[in-house]
Amino acid sequence: MSPQAKGLLITAIGALCVVPDSLFVRLIDADPLAIAFLRNMISGMLVLIGLLLWQGVAPFRAVLATGWHGVIYMIALGSSGVLFVLAVSLTSVANVVFIIASMPVFAAIFSRMFLGERISPRMFYTILAVIAGLAVIAYGSGETENANWRGDLLALMVSGGFAAGLTAVRRVKEVSMVPAVPMAYIGSALLILPFADLGTVRPDQSGLILMHGAFIVASATLLALGPRYITSAEVALLILLESVLAPLVVWAILGENPGRWALVGGGIVVGALAVSNLIVLRRR
Repeated sequence: MSPQAKGLLITAIGALCVVPDSLFVRLIDADPLAIAFLRNMISGMLVLIGLLLWQGVAPFRAVLATGWHGVIYMIALGSSGVLFVLAVSLTSVANVVFIIASMPVFAAIFSRMFLGERISPRMFYTILAVIAGLAVIAYGSGETENANWRGDLLALMVSGGFAAGLTAVRRVKEVSMVPAVPMAYIGSALLILPFADLGTVRPDQSGLILMHGAFIVASATLLALGPRYITSAEVALLILLESVLAPLVVWAILGENPGRWALVGGGIVVGALAVSNLIVLRRR
């Protein structure tokens, strides 16, 4: 198998492992902060144990040596895990995943602001199209069942915050940020623990909770490995699988209709990003 084929396979499987994330949040009947605590703590502990057994403490020291760049990334990663669960609990899954798909737009804007990188004409038109798609989603939140602007706003915070974290670590891209995952997840879980009502978690749902953590670990690991073999444009295209499939899975299993406005707006967002990345691939 060629390195490119290997990277495509690893990244595709990693993207598919993210798809059930919102479904698990819907299926686990508990306080949203309790779900967020268990999601981050279990997945963070599993990654921590794996890294300690495989590589020891050296990778963690390397991440800590990155200074504020690593700190910003860990804050973004940890908070996004909590805000994602809260967003799904407040608005439709379709709205959440389509809004989070706008992350590359925020990353381009932050790269311009903080790294001085020029926004290409291709990216400028992509930004305009994504803004239009988000406007359609926001408009439909007042009419679509299960949709709410508060959850939409939290999803937007996830998109913007994580993009800021990714922009920060571009200054230290020679360092693997995989060890930052357990530090961010466990740290955020401990911070919200005083506010999480763990008494709402039923023992009969322990299997769902463990599966949720396992899927997060698999996606985080594979999405960290895959991009080492393929281009960022190929990675971005494969990650869009989650935006397309997650609402369909929740719709099929739980009957949560995304609503026409979410489908139209999401189609604009995902379509604009897909076309933008295909243009990059064609040029290369």
